[in-house]
Amino acid sequence: MIPPMTDVPSRMDRVLDLLRDPPAEPDVSPGYLDLLGPSAKPSPSLAQSAMQSTFLPQIYERVWRPIGFNLAKGWPIGPDTATEHAMARDWLGLSHPGYAARPPATVLDVACGPGNVTRALAEGVGHDGLVIGLDASQTMLTRAVADTTQDVIRYVRGDAVDLPFNDESFDAVCCFGALYLFDDPWTALDGMTRVLKPGGHLIILTSRRPLPTARIASTLLRRTTGFTVFGDQEITRALTTRGYKSLKQRRYPLMQLVGASRP
Repeated sequence: MIPPMTDVPSRMDRVLDLLRDPPAEPDVSPGYLDLLGPSAKPSPSLAQSAMQSTFLPQIYERVWRPIGFNLAKGWPIGPDTATEHAMARDWLGLSHPGYAARPPATVLDVACGPGNVTRALAEGVGHDGLVIGLDASQTMLTRAVADTTQDVIRYVRGDAVDLPFNDESFDAVCCFGALYLFDDPWTALDGMTRVLKPGGHLIILTSRRPLPTARIASTLLRRTTGFTVFGDQEITRALTTRGYKSLKQRRYPLMQLVGASRP
């Protein structure tokens, strides 16, 4: 289990320093920094409810993600989870497990779920780095804390659409398997851009609509479940209009991986 935040004051201070409005009395009793508390919110969509359940975190890393995501990426032809994680580290300018020269980067994993990608990113960060996994789900974060041992990782419970961090705080931002769940994905993308340093790298793994004619079906899916299926050019166009450069895109049958750097 990851050491309590109070055991590492310097890293806890770094997390608090990154916040726009740090709490006077940080609540780290669950093993993560809770910025949401018990405040009431509108009922989540069907897709969001699944992510906040107590059942999904138990099977997410071993069943849900390797089977569901790999099939959506075209398994056995598409990349497996290990390859996907290696690509994320490459595109974000990080290093790889076991390499001596790993950057002391500050990395944000948006909507981190049970922390599987957060831990993979931490393998590419040096001892002086910091990887923050942010999610709104208490059940997901509880699982993340239980499964995490890397001392460079800290978890925060917060709003992924309205990120609680200062402008230009992170060297790299990652959002894997979550943008399609947000009520307002473009506002979420604006937030990721805001907290990313100039020259920093962004990577997004999200849904893909393989046929342009499937737009009507995608609209119905969005209305009934809250799940958005993005077209081939929607993410790249959104990044371009926000000034991103050096765009990369990998298209899979039902998913797409998009990376870029902020000028």
